[in-house]
Amino acid sequence: MPVNITSIKVSSDGVWQGENPLNYAFPLLIVQTTLVLVVSRSLAVLLRPLRQPKVIAEIVGGILLGPSAFGRNEQYMHRIFPSWSTPILESVASIGLIFFLFLVGLELDLNSIRRSGRRAFAIAAAGIFLPFISGVGVAFVLRHIVDGADKVGYGQYLVFMGVALSITAFPVLARILAELKLLTTRVGETAMAAAAFNDIAAWVLLALAVALAGSGGGHHKSPLVCLWVLLSGAAFVAFVMVFVRPAMTRLARRCSSEHDNASETLICLTLAGVLISGFMTDLIGIHAIFGAFVFGLTIPKGDFAERLMERIEDFVSGLLLPLYFASSGLKTNVATIRGPEAWGLLVLVVTTACAGKIIGTFAVAVMCRIPAREAVTLGVLMNTKGLVELIVLNIGREKKVLNDEVFAILVLMALFNTFLTTPAVMVIYKPARRVLTRSQRRLQSASSDTFADQLRLLACVHGPGNIPSLIQFVESTRSTSKSRLKLYIMHLVELTERFSSITMVQRARKNGFPFINRFRGNELHDGVTVAFQAYGQLGRISVRPATAISPLSTMHEDICHVAEEKRATMILLPFHKQWTNGEDVVENMGHGWRVVNQRVMKEAPCSVAVLVDRGYGSASRETPGPTANVTQMVCVLFFGGPDDREALELGGRMAEHPAVKVTVTSFVKKEGVEGKDVVLRPSLSKCREKNYAFSTAIMDREKEQEMDNNAVAEFRRKWVGVVEYVEKAASNFVEEVMGIGRSGNYDLVVVGKGRFPSAMVAELADRPAEHAELGPIGDILASSGQGVLSSVLVIQQHDTAHKEEAPVSKILRVEDGPTTARKHGPSGSGFV
Repeated sequence: MPVNITSIKVSSDGVWQGENPLNYAFPLLIVQTTLVLVVSRSLAVLLRPLRQPKVIAEIVGGILLGPSAFGRNEQYMHRIFPSWSTPILESVASIGLIFFLFLVGLELDLNSIRRSGRRAFAIAAAGIFLPFISGVGVAFVLRHIVDGADKVGYGQYLVFMGVALSITAFPVLARILAELKLLTTRVGETAMAAAAFNDIAAWVLLALAVALAGSGGGHHKSPLVCLWVLLSGAAFVAFVMVFVRPAMTRLARRCSSEHDNASETLICLTLAGVLISGFMTDLIGIHAIFGAFVFGLTIPKGDFAERLMERIEDFVSGLLLPLYFASSGLKTNVATIRGPEAWGLLVLVVTTACAGKIIGTFAVAVMCRIPAREAVTLGVLMNTKGLVELIVLNIGREKKVLNDEVFAILVLMALFNTFLTTPAVMVIYKPARRVLTRSQRRLQSASSDTFADQLRLLACVHGPGNIPSLIQFVESTRSTSKSRLKLYIMHLVELTERFSSITMVQRARKNGFPFINRFRGNELHDGVTVAFQAYGQLGRISVRPATAISPLSTMHEDICHVAEEKRATMILLPFHKQWTNGEDVVENMGHGWRVVNQRVMKEAPCSVAVLVDRGYGSASRETPGPTANVTQMVCVLFFGGPDDREALELGGRMAEHPAVKVTVTSFVKKEGVEGKDVVLRPSLSKCREKNYAFSTAIMDREKEQEMDNNAVAEFRRKWVGVVEYVEKAASNFVEEVMGIGRSGNYDLVVVGKGRFPSAMVAELADRPAEHAELGPIGDILASSGQGVLSSVLVIQQHDTAHKEEAPVSKILRVEDGPTTARKHGPSGSGFV
């Protein structure tokens, strides 16, 4: 039944008054938005194992919601996406699109494009020219075969087809490169630079296409109208760059953290400027998104740009932009591609688009002396499509240049090309992988290592909140007489679909594996880097900072690779929770960062330490340094086993510092007390998150006891008169441990993880775990609600024999007298 859109009301009076909310604009918009978000997010989760960018899920979600799939049910279409709601949905989606394109302009750095060099420019030019020519050829074929295609003028049709086949999606490409760890390779750097050139060219061609299309793309349009549109668009760009850009630069300088009120006003004015710019280009005859994009280019890169992104990117990218993909999907009807001839056209378009990009890019890349394999990879990467492609197609359909069948063919082409990019690159281009070393890199064996005079520490940080505790720990681990510490700082940044992540990817000169060795000009802007550089100069130690930008699912690979490449002796990880003032949780980074720590502890090529920060380093009255007078109180808890011996070795290194007072508390069983023989059996039915996991290696308990005794004896001999040694024969050692943590007498408590536990620690195997990755003793001290005041450092010694771990079940057998040590066979699975 036809509906008069002017009679549509915004909201209903409710079901109790007999009204259906879906017959009203606003409730229906809520239902549509919710459905779009649920479908697109669900698809994103399903496609994540295939390492596909989010844009694939959003395009597919839009197609599924449209007439190609769900829309085949007429009742569904008339109820959820009625024709009268289309202008409302598209208007809201267009608001999101305008601000998204503003973000695209905001993250595009014109200065970096100018510095990219001739090679990137040549590759970008070839990647545009040949596909454009190929698109023109395809346009002639489509005009003769597809019904109704010849009703549009040659000029408009040829330009739209050429633009559709020549575009490269810069944000999608950046995300794929980061996902595949290729940003720091020559292929990644060249692809990013060439895609930036391509992005600018695409907008120029889009403006040309829109100007030529006008309102219908017919044969009767005067060429003077197109000329006036182009000249007016050029004048708008010139005005914005000459007058608006300097003004925005001056305004951005006034926007700082000290002027919050002014910042709010400037942000509101900037957002209004986006809308005004969009209106002006629409008034000229070019789409409103062009004005928003150009206005984004005027914003100087820095704090003001980051604030703008923080304010609007989640709302725009997460809520409004999926509506644009949904509106595109509602216009895409795959059913219009009928018969073998139509599907043959789809194959022709896909093949032509791929061949044009790959061949053009490959030819120029080889001429620039890039190896053939890398040149092919560049061609595949430059074939990535995305949002701008959909924008071009939607404008072409809106201007009646593209009919429904051609529109559907080109949407599927964009989807297919982008979907194939990641798997194709993974097959074609495989950078040389590192060869894992079998050497044991740990503190206890450092004396026999080539780098004996130099402790090589890889310290990871999430943000500024980790800096005081890490600097305090690093300072306490080096001697004041001679610097034996080489410090690698790795700032861990999660790579997400947000535009701020893409901006960080561009800003970071090196990502993941290599380290940043030098800084130029304003590149030294990272607060984390500045803090550790200052500490390195003050403490006269070598500090090498870097930024790793990766998805959390692969962050551990970057950390372990760098530790291997730099031959680190120990990796220092911040705990995913941070406390201060006792039990007040300041920050919880989330479960994803906890999983990163767990994976590093499993895959690390060296020893690992996890720092549970309860204000460690924040109470110092002086800046840490070799002449500091502030005394740190450190307690090392020793129960026995490889991890505890590593903790003891670290305690000895800390004892060398005159500002650190180390106490070693060794727990032993009381003599004459009835012994309990504890046997641990693997229990695969138990959850690793809630139960402690122990090493499955078969080890000699008698030999381990001998090594423990020798380590303690050597430690006491070496540090007699320097370190306080306390031996405790406690029947309830858990309360003793808790008492040490609650006393507040120690700034830091150092414990071993206990993967091959002593008989005492093994008694805690059935204890419910809150943080199982820290081991029984570490978990006791790190758990919430226990009143522990001291910070905790949990150490895991590197030993390939202990790599495999499993949850266990505890079996007790009571004997007369002390437990007899013995060597376990397979039945004991290597457990105590």
